Amino acid sequence: MDYLEYYSLKEHPFSNVVDSRFYYNSTQHSEALIRLRYAIDTKKGLAVVIGDAGTGKTTLARRLLEELNEEIYEAALLVVIHSSVSSEWLLRKFAIQLGVKDLKENKIELLSQMYERLHDISEQGKTAVVLIDEVQMLSSRELMEEFRGLLNMEISEGKMINFVFFGLLELENILALDEPLKQRVAVRVKLKSFSEDNTSDYIKHRLRIAGCNKGIFSDEAVRLIYHYSKGVPRLINTICDNALLEGYLFKTEVINGSIIKTVAVDLGLNRE
Repeated sequence: MDYLEYYSLKEHPFSNVVDSRFYYNSTQHSEALIRLRYAIDTKKGLAVVIGDAGTGKTTLARRLLEELNEEIYEAALLVVIHSSVSSEWLLRKFAIQLGVKDLKENKIELLSQMYERLHDISEQGKTAVVLIDEVQMLSSRELMEEFRGLLNMEISEGKMINFVFFGLLELENILALDEPLKQRVAVRVKLKSFSEDNTSDYIKHRLRIAGCNKGIFSDEAVRLIYHYSKGVPRLINTICDNALLEGYLFKTEVINGSIIKTVAVDLGLNRE
């Protein structure tokens, strides 16, 4: 037996792996999606989502991608995993994701191929969208200039390609490396940490998706989870997951404040 069986759960409710089934549609996330869809549908070219670590940027990016019907949008998601990215690599990656065949080695020819592909997408009545997560890692003026160059491709309805950047707060400084690009940000969204009420609803939501409708966490436990996590979803998940394990080990049916305090000490979150 593990804590799943003990608490009558079908699966782990607080995994930090992005899973669309557990998506919590808070007010700010709902409004963010509306703003981003507006930027895409009106072909504004560039929208930006920033927020502290763990506030749900990647979750929002995946949700947005799922909402973009493939019959209407030619959409792709690129996750930047290292900072040593060249402009040539980036252009080739975009070309591949947009469906360009037989990529040319010469940069000018590759850009011509991308333009032709974007024109074809537009002729099909579709909108080209590239979502990019962890953009703050692209800390190069050359790369920012490359994005600006791509955004120069236009048709009468607007931009031929639309980018949505997701990144940490320092993304603002990265955009400032190329002031003309920064001025082209049409929609800007900043994700914030949850309120205490949001934190409570979020915990209940994830438990319900995992197959449990009873109150496993006491009111005091929820208040302390909010206190130690500062409302950051990733930390809420980590605290709750550890608390369920702790509760199982001590055969506690309801997670109380004492367990949350113990978990906070174990995770090093009790430092004021």
